[in-house]
Amino acid sequence: MSTTITTQFVTKWDTALRLEAQQQDSRLMKTVFDRGTIEGASFTINNLASAGTLDENVVRHGDTIWSEIDHTARNAVMRDFYKAFPMDRNDIPKMIVNPVTGGQYMASLMAARNRRADDIIYQAALGSLLSQDGTVTYNLPAAQKIAGGGTGLTKAKIIQAKSIFRANEADEEAGEELFFLYNDIALQQVLADTQLTSADFLAGQMLQAGTLKGQWMGFTWIPYQALNKNGAVFSAAAYAKSGIHFGRGYEEGNVIRRGDKKDAWQVSMAASYGAGRQDDKKVVQIDFQ
Repeated sequence: MSTTITTQFVTKWDTALRLEAQQQDSRLMKTVFDRGTIEGASFTINNLASAGTLDENVVRHGDTIWSEIDHTARNAVMRDFYKAFPMDRNDIPKMIVNPVTGGQYMASLMAARNRRADDIIYQAALGSLLSQDGTVTYNLPAAQKIAGGGTGLTKAKIIQAKSIFRANEADEEAGEELFFLYNDIALQQVLADTQLTSADFLAGQMLQAGTLKGQWMGFTWIPYQALNKNGAVFSAAAYAKSGIHFGRGYEEGNVIRRGDKKDAWQVSMAASYGAGRQDDKKVVQIDFQ
């Protein structure tokens, strides 16, 4: 019996290259108002305030009295992004898998692009933006924020969020589609809340499927892991589709040879994105922990 036979054992190398677990698709671009391709360094979101109700006419044949109506313009700034992966041509014969020709580098960059677009949209929902002339800063008002209060994502908070949209005439009665972003912590809390899962319909939809994804309690629920976190407090966002405007500028993926880098392959992705909150009354921030 040879005791050295193990020195000639071989390793079977994988012949495929697989992406690790990650969000690959864009979850949020389909949930907002798409302004399409933007030509410029920014784009405006023009708003016209409510005219209230008609004034009563108490003077026959009297002079016309003009009323004032407020016009505003918000400014959403376009931001540029870029990432590239190199591959030395001398390395290619030494590998079983070529991530350049196999497309794995480009697939990874496309997933990175989609995650960046979602981050732009989410931050626009909860963040601040300037007026077109730069004189006014629009922050999400306190009335549009539900405090964490040391509790998780409870039934009471979800109902409060829905009632805010109703009070603002920004729900389905006004033709709006409402979305609610949640992460894994919110998923655990909702599935464990018997007040939310006791009904037969919800129990069947949530507990059997193990997901919140879908439409219930007036919202279409979108799984999104990149919620802002401050200490132990997460900030979920609920918004009407028309409440967030999203624009795209230059977008291009490229596979080229770099003559200045000894003819190495380069796989790159470039994109420009911008987003802004159209109306503060169409967005609610829900904090939980």
